Amino acid sequence: MSKRRVFDIDFDDSAVPAGTEEAAEARRGPMAAAITENAEALGARQAAEAAIRAENDRLAHEYVALKKNGQIVGLIGLEEIRADKLIRDRVVERDPELEELKASIQAVGLSNPIHVEEVADGFELIQGFRRLSAYRELLAETGEDKYARIPATLQARGAQVEQLYRRMVDENMVRRDISFAEMAQLAMSYGERTGQTIGYGGDPVDVLFASAGRQKRSYIRHFAQLLRTLGDTLKHPEAIPRATGLSLVKLMDTQPRFAGQVRGLLQGHPDRDAATELALLRGAVAKGATKPKAAKPPAPKSSARTTIKLNRPEGTARCTASAGKFEVLLDQDFGAVDPRRLELAARAFLDALKD
Repeated sequence: MSKRRVFDIDFDDSAVPAGTEEAAEARRGPMAAAITENAEALGARQAAEAAIRAENDRLAHEYVALKKNGQIVGLIGLEEIRADKLIRDRVVERDPELEELKASIQAVGLSNPIHVEEVADGFELIQGFRRLSAYRELLAETGEDKYARIPATLQARGAQVEQLYRRMVDENMVRRDISFAEMAQLAMSYGERTGQTIGYGGDPVDVLFASAGRQKRSYIRHFAQLLRTLGDTLKHPEAIPRATGLSLVKLMDTQPRFAGQVRGLLQGHPDRDAATELALLRGAVAKGATKPKAAKPPAPKSSARTTIKLNRPEGTARCTASAGKFEVLLDQDFGAVDPRRLELAARAFLDALKD
């Protein structure tokens, strides 16, 4: 009988019976890999575009805000700029300092841009009349392209007229050479544009020159009265000093014929320059101040008494006139009325009673 030999077989623990191994991860084909890469690239591109749109929106809002505040500076062609929306306080006569400004621009350039507002067909000047005039003359004289466009800060459309006038006034208030006549003319022009009257509620002088002291605003009102009274007879109102202007107004108030005399005096010198006109006005002031007043015979007192009833929207006004007295009885608090309005009303009433 044969003997069977027994062999010891040691199995490797890592060995796995056939058919029991885990399936290996399936290998991706080229098409699947390309689709995955394209999807990832598309997502990244969309995220980048969204970030760019958000940044553009932020910059657009910031640009609009800066533009609204007049903080955007650009170069604008001179032919695109008009200067007729706001009535300037500058006189039409040539500015004697314009040559100095032109020389400065040629030497170092324009350090302070003009300020304009966008309008439908270009730009409207708000500040910088002298600077714009200097550029226009330099372009005409030199023909150089660098003077064909001027640096300007941009004001967005739709600014209120009051805001535009205030910008112009605030800039000009720092000028040492601006005259009371120029300030008065500016207030009168603003009043015509807005329907407001100097001396009444919403006084253009108070609106435009709110930063000026009360006394200075009073001087501006006096010069406005001077300009209204003499009108176009004055050719160089900007040359009238404060003291001379106030003296002229005072004499016009106290001497009814004085304004006519001044007009006749000025019309007798049609070709006068600023110095001649000022000399004529000062001479009229000196003559008017020293002219002896004709003694008026005392008016005979009358014992007559007149009573008038006027139907008004606010009620019935009872007016009584007698020697040296005129009374108005009306259910209204006259003490609450602006003193300037009372003064204007009293002047108009007394002027209407003159022969």
